[in-house]
Amino acid sequence: MLISVVVATYNRPDALAAVLRSLGKQDDYQFEVVVADDGSTPDTEAVVKSAQSASPVPLSHVWQEDTGFRLAAVRNRATARACGDYLIYLDGDCVVRRHFVRAHRDLAETGWCVTGGRVLLSETFTRAILADGTAIEDWSIAGATFAAVQGKVNRAMSLPRLPLGPLRKVGGRRWQRLRGCNFSAYRSDIERVNGFDECFQGWGFEDSDFAARLIAAGVRLKNGRLATNVYHLWHREHGRTAHDENWQRLQARINARETRAQIGLDQYR
Repeated sequence: MLISVVVATYNRPDALAAVLRSLGKQDDYQFEVVVADDGSTPDTEAVVKSAQSASPVPLSHVWQEDTGFRLAAVRNRATARACGDYLIYLDGDCVVRRHFVRAHRDLAETGWCVTGGRVLLSETFTRAILADGTAIEDWSIAGATFAAVQGKVNRAMSLPRLPLGPLRKVGGRRWQRLRGCNFSAYRSDIERVNGFDECFQGWGFEDSDFAARLIAAGVRLKNGRLATNVYHLWHREHGRTAHDENWQRLQARINARETRAQIGLDQYR
């Protein structure tokens, strides 16, 4: 099964370069990468072109005009471009470990959306590794644990892979479980809810809306932590000018048990 990894980015080429580098080191190469670019300047395109020349898997670039934070829209565009039957959504500041794609593949199941975890890096450490090109994706668990002791990362003990079996399906109706930086689902389930709703503009809750609509449509959330965790590079908080409006929209959708995006994936077919 071909997997498509959709990497969302906006004007952070140094972080994107680190993420694409880590994706080039996977122990499973039956995948492609689609960079979903929410209007970055040309230096991001230069990073993608450089990565394409070294990538062991197909790597493409989907760009949309910068008219504000429109993550839902660019994810829909990238999903329409992607060739895989299964899609992993990853933020462009999340460095992955060698087994990342395989871990999502192993957990893939029709009717279930895998919700991955993350380990947060400190601001100082993030700046340092981006400056000197440290390949944190190559860290051992011991190395990550030592970094946690030094205050460089948090929750290093969530990195080991554990076979949790049926425990992963506990709480599958909790939309709060999905973190937008790392999750995956079958294309058929994504299309069932018409992808991401582009009514959500500005920062906040577009991923929660996606999760809530999946649940309303009968798809459940499978806990992918302790299998798929990524290293999340530090960044400043996004501006929250649309935060309250999006929260109200989300609550209305949940109460109405809506399943399909009003402005969604179908417009790109």
